[in-house]
Amino acid sequence: MIKRVNQKIAATYSIRNKSRLRASKNLGVVPPRLSVLEQPLESSINRLSQAAPLQKNLIKLMPNRKDFRELGQQINQIVVQSSDPEMMLKQISQAWGEAFAVDCCLVIAVDEALQPHQTGYWSSEELFSSTTLLQFQLIDAILLLPNRTELLAIDDLKTLEIQKSSQGQDLSLPVQSVLSIPTYFQGKQNGLITLWRLYPYQWRDYDLESAQIAAESVAIALAQIAQAKAIASLKRVINTSTQHQNAINELTMASRNTPDLTQILQLAISRTSQSLQVERGLIITLKSSDLLFKNRPKQFIPKAKVTVVSEWNSNSDLGGTTTLNNLNQSVNNSIALNQSFWLSECALCQQAFINAPEPLTLNFNDDFKVFEQSEVNPLFNITSLPAVMMFPLENQGTTFGFLLIQNSTARTWQVEELTLLKLVSVQVSTAIIQNQTLRQVQNLVDERTAQLQGSLEVQSKLYEKTRQQIDQLRQTNKLKDDFIDTISHELRTPLTSMNLAIRMLRTPGISNERKVKYLDILEQQCNQEINLITDLLRLQKLESNQTPLNLQSIKISSKLNDLVEMYTETWSEKGLAITVNLPQKPLLLQTDADSFDRILHELLTNAGKYALYDTSVILQAITQGDRIVISVTNIGAEILPEDATYIFDKFRRGHGVTDQAIKGTGLGLALVKSLVQHLNGTIEVTSIPIEQSSSAQVCFTLTLPQLPVAN
Repeated sequence: MIKRVNQKIAATYSIRNKSRLRASKNLGVVPPRLSVLEQPLESSINRLSQAAPLQKNLIKLMPNRKDFRELGQQINQIVVQSSDPEMMLKQISQAWGEAFAVDCCLVIAVDEALQPHQTGYWSSEELFSSTTLLQFQLIDAILLLPNRTELLAIDDLKTLEIQKSSQGQDLSLPVQSVLSIPTYFQGKQNGLITLWRLYPYQWRDYDLESAQIAAESVAIALAQIAQAKAIASLKRVINTSTQHQNAINELTMASRNTPDLTQILQLAISRTSQSLQVERGLIITLKSSDLLFKNRPKQFIPKAKVTVVSEWNSNSDLGGTTTLNNLNQSVNNSIALNQSFWLSECALCQQAFINAPEPLTLNFNDDFKVFEQSEVNPLFNITSLPAVMMFPLENQGTTFGFLLIQNSTARTWQVEELTLLKLVSVQVSTAIIQNQTLRQVQNLVDERTAQLQGSLEVQSKLYEKTRQQIDQLRQTNKLKDDFIDTISHELRTPLTSMNLAIRMLRTPGISNERKVKYLDILEQQCNQEINLITDLLRLQKLESNQTPLNLQSIKISSKLNDLVEMYTETWSEKGLAITVNLPQKPLLLQTDADSFDRILHELLTNAGKYALYDTSVILQAITQGDRIVISVTNIGAEILPEDATYIFDKFRRGHGVTDQAIKGTGLGLALVKSLVQHLNGTIEVTSIPIEQSSSAQVCFTLTLPQLPVAN
């Protein structure tokens, strides 16, 4: 019996070595050494004698060699037809399990560190109900095998102490036998195939040889899966890199073309948060008037105001292309935007400020004890978003803000992600500095522009005032010339008539009648000269406020009736009629009688002088409160608006007066205005054109108050 066992063991070594040499020719694989569990000879004899009756009833029959030749072809077909790595490994494990007639099969793809990264599992109907649990138990058991890099056959797992997992948990494996076949591709192990049986089983040399042959196709399949995974990973890296580059390019273009800093910051935080697939992003700024803010000690916390200037969160993500409308909508949906607090009120911001220029990465689920003596501002909502990354915004060593991103779960930041955050923080810092610089320049330009505008306005006012003064001087000079011309005319004409009358009186033999006529001319012209000089002197006194008031109570009705009788006879040659409109109640006016008489005489003289022939002059008096309003209306030539402005000026007469040979000095209405002002009254003129006529209704309205008698 012992001899037969020794012969059996020797034959096993021989066949397994042949199998190993045959496997070495496949795909340039380095042939693995065959691991054999060395047991005492007596234990082997006992195991073989005990297993003999079990193999009759419990061990499944193995397939023939044709099945194993077809197994490789079947695996190749699975590789060609299946594009899903998970489904491919599952189908391969099923093909192996059915080909070797085992209870379950586990195909594992391993990385360079021989750690499992993808598995395919199959089990018989007998184990189907506990498939998921058994799969994880088998993986734990594989990690405890003596050797996973070489062909390993264990007839009975009870001989090994692998009933406990690496965490010390009880595996309670329902299987008792395993065959482990490593797969090699281009000299490197890329997988592991394990065949499992429910009962102890003595793996035959035929099983080992067939498994090594069939493992070649699995190695190729696993290599293809690894290659597909590497390609997918590379595509993800390229896609991520492209996405990051697009975000940087978009931010760069926005910084160049968009003057609105709010839109630039919103674009930066939204594109960065979307690229990194985080749940929330914030841009916060620090503003301080502290002199030590720029040149501060390492642990110094300045008195600075923290303000949220931009916010993005996944709940308000509008999706699609980032447009101006989307950015504005995102700003409108922001909750924390423009909220402020002091730096001393938030331990998180203080730690980030101290940690600058290095970014601060914290997970409050793990690192909360760091701030157990401080308070984190509730604005950051660390309860829901405990994973925080704060990247400083700097300029020449001064930290003036942070780019902050938050997640509900912690994550390991990749190099390319940190690079993106660094580039974005530089772009944001540059945009903020440029905006501040442009704002300062704009403020300076606005200030200088305002100063220049003020200077121009002053110069314009000075120019306008100078121009007005020049115009006034020109007007004054013109008035002087007109005054001289008028005075010369008004003085010379009477003097000429007087001189002529005197010469005629000196004519020898002149009759008495002619003497009387020439004397009348002398008297008339002399009186005219006296009146002109008197008016000029009186006007000068009125303008210099040198004329005293002699107040009297005047009966308006009596005064107007006397004037009507006087001017009715005077205007008879012109065919003028005069109408008086007086109220039934007597009107009394307390004023200066001489000034009042002169005003009425001048107004009636002016009306009779310019009224058309055979028309009426209307004289009306009414009361308005304690004032007396007297109007003189006649039908005559229209007074143009530009003449109405200057009609009360000295020596100013209307257009066409000279052509119509209407006598006058231009002092009458000027004297009226001065007298009215002397009596604290007002006077105004209106000219209403008459339809279908070149004439107009001209009305002078005089308003005089009751002057009180001084005590």
